[in-house]
Amino acid sequence: MSTEQPVPGTAQDRIVQLGLGFWPAKVLLTAVELGLYSDLAEHGPADAAALGKRLGLHPRGARDFFDCQVALGLLEREDGVYRNTPDNAAFLDRAQDTYIGGLLEVAQELWYRSWGNLTEALRTGAPQNNLGGADGNPFAALYADPELTSRFQKAMTGGSLAASQALAAKFSWSKYSTVADIGCSEGILLSTVLAAHPHLTGIGFDLPAVEPTFEETVRRSRPDGRMAFTAGNFLTDKLPSAEVVVFGRVLHDWDLDVKRMLLEKAYQALPDGGTVVVYESMIDDDRRTNTFGLLTSLHMLLESPGGFDYTGADCMGWMTEAGFNECSAQPLDGPVSMVIGHK
Repeated sequence: MSTEQPVPGTAQDRIVQLGLGFWPAKVLLTAVELGLYSDLAEHGPADAAALGKRLGLHPRGARDFFDCQVALGLLEREDGVYRNTPDNAAFLDRAQDTYIGGLLEVAQELWYRSWGNLTEALRTGAPQNNLGGADGNPFAALYADPELTSRFQKAMTGGSLAASQALAAKFSWSKYSTVADIGCSEGILLSTVLAAHPHLTGIGFDLPAVEPTFEETVRRSRPDGRMAFTAGNFLTDKLPSAEVVVFGRVLHDWDLDVKRMLLEKAYQALPDGGTVVVYESMIDDDRRTNTFGLLTSLHMLLESPGGFDYTGADCMGWMTEAGFNECSAQPLDGPVSMVIGHK
């Protein structure tokens, strides 16, 4: 067997690295599953032998696994002792409020297997989401299991933390007094926005199964009675009234008819002068540069019966159809953008 390796930096190397991109991804996902970063935060730095023993790893692969973490910038090592990087200490320690690893836990448990069936999804158009029901609502099965519901809510929190912080900073909240977050999950958006803008009050609107995790966020953030939960189904119920209605990573779960219907419901829920805000990992209008937005749309193919991601221009068009005016799109954080429409 040939042992010739691609020359680093060549087109050949770039193609191979892209094709084997799941290798480093699994190193990170497995570390999160094992609780590696949380262990180092709780029990302190350790050498390979001690750390492997704490995690229950066989010595054959443990050192390579830990040194891969170092090479990927996920751990630091000095004199054979491993410790968290500052970023991991903040974002991958389960004991921290800033933990985003819930998203990676769900990716390891559910989404990695779904992506293994991408060929089948492309050939059939059918989801591969391990929850069954190619013709049904993917959230029905998800929210029927309280433990899975809780894990999924934590995943949504992990995926929304940075965008929530950016939305709190970049949107003109001083013009408004009330906000409703539709499909609020644990309430990370409301808790972040209300903490930054004490004049606001907020309503989280989601399925009844979500309320326990939302109330836990209320207890932690203690927003002085300004944050409340309303149970409902945005597919069948009216949306709560507020001066700002937010859809955060909601529209992409659904087909075009539901996207339009939800924007029409938002228009009805808003008073004159109110505003709808949609944020997603939106595809760039030329569909060339926001790779993450395009990958997220493929993820919707795998996880939902009709969901897909879209461009800012697409969203502004749907908002205009619903009656909104002065629509605009602007970047929020990384691949995430927001589209704003006024009533």
